[in-house]
Amino acid sequence: MSQIILQLNGISIYHGKNLILSDIDLSIEPGEFVYLIGKTGSGKSSFIKTIYADLPLISGTGTVVDFELKDLKESQIPFLRRKIGIVFQDFQLLPDRSVHDNLLFVLKATGWKEKARMKDKIDSVLDKTGMRTKAFKMPHQLSGGEQQRVSIARALLNDPELIIADEPTGNLDPQTRLEIMELLQEINKRGRTVIMATHDYGLIQRFPGRTLKVENNSIFEVVQKRA
Repeated sequence: MSQIILQLNGISIYHGKNLILSDIDLSIEPGEFVYLIGKTGSGKSSFIKTIYADLPLISGTGTVVDFELKDLKESQIPFLRRKIGIVFQDFQLLPDRSVHDNLLFVLKATGWKEKARMKDKIDSVLDKTGMRTKAFKMPHQLSGGEQQRVSIARALLNDPELIIADEPTGNLDPQTRLEIMELLQEINKRGRTVIMATHDYGLIQRFPGRTLKVENNSIFEVVQKRA
């Protein structure tokens, strides 16, 4: 496992020619749970996309799960992404495949070959997310919370060192938000590093953690007030 999950030194992030974030210095260690907060359009998504190399790092230096982001070769990107699990707000499940086949698709796409190993892995991540009995169902037959649990299961398939959850509770009702948050907390307690972008300050108060705010083209740490 990496000694430092994320190390950024003097980076600036651009979207095309537009400067989004500048002079960012940041270090995240293994096992941390880190919130990323900020208004819509502040640069949270651009920051997240830079971490998993959807946006190239042009200025400064950055290391994520032992990969250097500066001048990262395109052929290296799939290997970086196998060490990062991504959970999306809108689930992004394939609508024409069952839960099991959604996960099978990811395993095949990331180089798995043996049928028995693939079945065991799918059963394992569905167990961890409480979805083992729903493996045969289609996405449209699941509630929003169940679809997000499958999304989290998908993110765990390749035993990633880092989980990036981009507004994972944004489309869920209050009770389901708590359930998904408790699941992410449980995954974190098992040793996974989690970076979670969110607008939900109620969750942050209920589940305190290190909090980074994106504002005015910068990222800074927020010291939480204790009740």
